[in-house]
Amino acid sequence: MDDEQPPRQEPKDPRPQRVPAFNLPPIILASLAVLVAVFALMNVPSWSDDRLNWIYFTFSFMPARYAFPLAQQGLEWLWTPVTYSLLHGGVEHIVFNSLWLMVFAAPVARRIGAVRYVIFWILSSAASAFMHAALFWGDQTLLIGASGVVSALMGAACRFAFPVADGRRISMREAHLNPRLGILGALRSRTVVVYIVMWIAGNALVAFGITLAGDSSQPVAWDAHIGGFLFGFLLFALFDRQPRMEEQEAAPLDE
Repeated sequence: MDDEQPPRQEPKDPRPQRVPAFNLPPIILASLAVLVAVFALMNVPSWSDDRLNWIYFTFSFMPARYAFPLAQQGLEWLWTPVTYSLLHGGVEHIVFNSLWLMVFAAPVARRIGAVRYVIFWILSSAASAFMHAALFWGDQTLLIGASGVVSALMGAACRFAFPVADGRRISMREAHLNPRLGILGALRSRTVVVYIVMWIAGNALVAFGITLAGDSSQPVAWDAHIGGFLFGFLLFALFDRQPRMEEQEAAPLDE
């Protein structure tokens, strides 16, 4: 009887594998596509000012809507706490929100999945809007932009994206596999605390009219940012889907 030959092993490619520069989850790409499509639609040159004003009034968030009986109004109060987050007032506005969205939304979306991500967007958008309404009750100004949602994603990332394993930090591409920190545990993390302090300082400057990035000619709803961040940081556990232990063990580490 002939001896069995061992299975042939293919030689390994010694060249390092290339990692895509923008390896974003499909739901994040869809979010960016929606924001860009809405922005492009609102900047159609042939549209009149009256039509644009109607769009802003119908889909922007206005605190004054909630200072009067809802039965005496149209239905805008029902959807504007969410639709305002899809509108942007200028190129710099949408560019900065999109960049921050790519950074912080990707690990959150990988961790909680597309359906929970959409629910997180809806609820964090409403939380940001009503934080703004609470401080400016009855105000007739219009709130637009995804900054509140982005702030909520930043708050959520503080609960899992910064922990270390065995003294080494897990690669940001696999940050969604980190264990979730409790609220007090996150506040005991030096990295998280430094990040939160810097974030608060940036918003404090905005509150005093000092804009570090973006269009300084437009007012910034710093209060909506705080509402979103608190929502994401304090309530992330309600959306979290803990990774399996074998996935955590397989996560690559940065030296």
